[in-house]
Amino acid sequence: METRVLGRTGVRVSTLCLGTMMFGAQGNPDHDDSIKVIHAALDAGINFIDTADVYSRGESETIVGKALSGTRRDEVILASKFHGSMGEGPNQGGNSRRWIIQAVEASLRRLDTDWLDLYQIHRFDPDTDIEETLGALDDLVHQGKVRYVGTSVFSPSQLVQAQWTSQRRVLVRPSTEQSPYSLLVRGVESEVLPVAEQYGLGVLTYGPLAAGWLSGRYRLNAGQPASHRSELIPGRFDVTDNENHDKLVAADSLASLAEESGVSLIYLAIGFVLSHRAVTSAIIGPRVLEHLQSQLGGSEVHLSSDILDRIDQIVPPGTNFRLRDSGAIPTSLTDSRRRRFT
Repeated sequence: METRVLGRTGVRVSTLCLGTMMFGAQGNPDHDDSIKVIHAALDAGINFIDTADVYSRGESETIVGKALSGTRRDEVILASKFHGSMGEGPNQGGNSRRWIIQAVEASLRRLDTDWLDLYQIHRFDPDTDIEETLGALDDLVHQGKVRYVGTSVFSPSQLVQAQWTSQRRVLVRPSTEQSPYSLLVRGVESEVLPVAEQYGLGVLTYGPLAAGWLSGRYRLNAGQPASHRSELIPGRFDVTDNENHDKLVAADSLASLAEESGVSLIYLAIGFVLSHRAVTSAIIGPRVLEHLQSQLGGSEVHLSSDILDRIDQIVPPGTNFRLRDSGAIPTSLTDSRRRRFT
């Protein structure tokens, strides 16, 4: 499998990264089956695994730790994330130094490793000074518990703020950004990807299949397809919902384009993401082995300029069909206190 340099770190990672959100109670509760998927991905040439403490409340990390026990740990660039709530207490989450120190130790125990290659801020926290967060991460790097740090779903201004703060305070500089990106979720093309490229960040994109919308099963007049995710959050996948109509039309047109081009829609979707010059690696999130096998070949698809132009006609650059597709709705929109004096 092709590899690319992760930002300016000098580390080479596979163009497909194995995302593990679907391992554990949230997706596949069978540990042995999940481990088989991980080993199959490694055998296929993937050397990059992404997880997070909140995935099934740590169970995903535990599964990954089991899969990498022994000699396989040294083969892998291992990434995890912190921020989300991991308990009922008010301080069991967020981006404070207090929580980061607790969170990394817990992740290391679950992953059964002494270090993380990449530790990512899962979301921006408006209540925590970015200097506080970067200062704690800087200490972890100096302690050898973390090799590199990154961000996830940061806005362009937040990316710049993190870079500026790290430079001004001489703290560890974020080396990566993780963002949602697919044929149906192109909002990051407007500013996030250009800013990431300007600062030399490695870009990990998640959701290349748009949470299943690009699996090939969402077609006009085909009815509501059954899926694991649609059972968890049905509203986002309801084909009769007016808010999903334009997305469904686009998915159908893209499926027709894939058929015309002689590739599966899954391959077209992954090939599209990897065709962007700013993207380092596309995170795929299989739940079972069949899902993994259906996606592996997508890394070898190289789309012509004509096909990319056709895609732009179906889904114009920078398009997000729904605000939630951006990955995180800004608190300036969700918290009225940030818009009013009272």
